[in-house]
This record gives sequence, structure tokens and C-alpha cells, in this order.
Amino acid sequence: MSLLARIKGVGPSGFGFGSTADDVTEGLDLRGRTMLVTGCNSGIGLETVRTLAKRGVHVFATGRTEEKAREACAALGPEVVPLACELSDPASVRACIDTVKRQIRALDAIICNAGIMALPKLERAFGYELQFFTNHMGHFLLVTGLLDSLAEDGRVVMVSSEAQKGAPKEGIEFDNLSGERSYSPWKAYGQSKLANLLFAKELAKRFTSTKKTANAVHPGVIRTNLGRSMPAFMRVALSIGEPLFLKSAAQGAATQCYVATNPKLATVSGAYFADCNVAESTPISRDAALAARLWSESERIAATLR
Repeated sequence: MSLLARIKGVGPSGFGFGSTADDVTEGLDLRGRTMLVTGCNSGIGLETVRTLAKRGVHVFATGRTEEKAREACAALGPEVVPLACELSDPASVRACIDTVKRQIRALDAIICNAGIMALPKLERAFGYELQFFTNHMGHFLLVTGLLDSLAEDGRVVMVSSEAQKGAPKEGIEFDNLSGERSYSPWKAYGQSKLANLLFAKELAKRFTSTKKTANAVHPGVIRTNLGRSMPAFMRVALSIGEPLFLKSAAQGAATQCYVATNPKLATVSGAYFADCNVAESTPISRDAALAARLWSESERIAATLR
């Protein structure tokens, strides 16, 4: 455990900065549950799949290709089903949805973990800035496409980030979703992570009067493949600070595993979690009108995708 983890200790949940995915699921018998996790290839996604399978969950583990997902999960046992789900490709997302829907099992949780970060140059998919399209629209298509497969008390967990604090001042630049007017790698990433959080808030609102829940999480700062697009000097700085300030993959996966499985959270919805405890997000992330507008715009975009 790092020095910072020891200093931070634990919160009201009994878990904290240094807790691991194994810690937060210890003693839980999750046999008979079915969950889907995006981004299973490495890092906290792979650790999440490993932990859930260890506790008896039947896991649909998605990667950019089925081959990559299969290779990553080869040692995790027969309860892990590798699937392709390239979030920047609506056809791949829809194929994943169709495959899951053909299964008899209802989904007890959807953990939207995959993402790309801080692309140094502007890239687009279907005319939209690639981080917004992948991190938000890909997951929007996936989750809304699977809502009728979600169990009566199913949970949706959106992996957001404290990077949402770096989003544009208006939150979502609806007039610049292509990135054509201006592009900043970190601002675009922050916007995509804010979109994940706003999506969870609006989905929770739509789940009102049901037993379903939607929450967002900040996993912490982890040195994983997500940072592969960072400049070299930033990757070096992270490696130097890793022993003190960065979480391991096991610690980074803890919060999403906690929110997806802990029985005490059965009625908690629309919240933002960090270090396995409810945390306060930015005021703009709690703007219900902005969340509703993003949902409407996302539906509009989704209707144009073929």
C-alpha cells in the first residue's frame, strides 16, 4: 500500500483509497449473477472481470476485438465470455448488444469501463471528436440498447473521472462536438468524462420508481494503458510518482466493483463515488437541464448512425 493510501485511510463505507477489488467483494457470493464489463483487455477492466469471475459472476467481457478480449481473459475461467465491442463503431456495438440479448440471462450490472484519453491530435468518428464519440456515445448506444435486458434491480456503473473538472466551462460544447472550432486533448477528455457522469445522472432520473440504479465513479489515477497517448514526459512523471500517488489496477478497480456489487447500495442511484465512498462532483455535473439536453442530443446523434 502506498504512503498516500495509508494517510487517506477509509471512509464511511469501510473502504478507501487503498482498498482493492478483492477487498470490496470479499465475502460476497455472486453466483448466478451476470454482468457486462467494457474494456477488459488490461488495467482496471481486466482486474474488474477477474474479481467478478472469482466471486462467481458470469461476465460478458468486451474488448475492441473478440480476439483481444479472448487473449486477455484466457486464464479467467469458463464464466467469462469474451465479446467484441469497439465503442467507436456503432455496428460493433449493435452486434455486441444482439449477442448479449440472445442469452437467456438478465444483466445484473453493466460496468462502462472502457475509454480513450487525451489524444494528442484531433481525431473523429462519424464527424464527432473521437473521445466524446467513444467514451460517451459508444456507451450511450450500448447501455440504452441493453436496458430491456437489465434485471429488475440491475445496476449501471459509468466510469467517469475527476478529469471531468477540466471540461469546458459550459460543460458540453454542443456547437463543437466535432472539435473543428477548437481542440484540446485534456479538455476533450474532460468533456467526455463529464458526459459519462451526466449520462448516469439522467439515467438515474429515468430509473425513478424502479429498483434499477445508475451511478458514476472516479477510479483514481492509475498507470495503465489508458495513458498510452500521453506525451513521454508525462508518462515518466507518472512512473516517478507511482509509489506515492498512483493506485494499482486492483485499487483502481475497487470503486466500480463496490458500486456494482455491494448490497448496501441497492437503493443508491444518481451518485458519484470515489475511493469507494460517495463524493461530491462539480456543480455543472449536477445540472439536470444539461443532463437532459445531452440525452436528447445523444438520441439525435444515435438516430443518424448506421
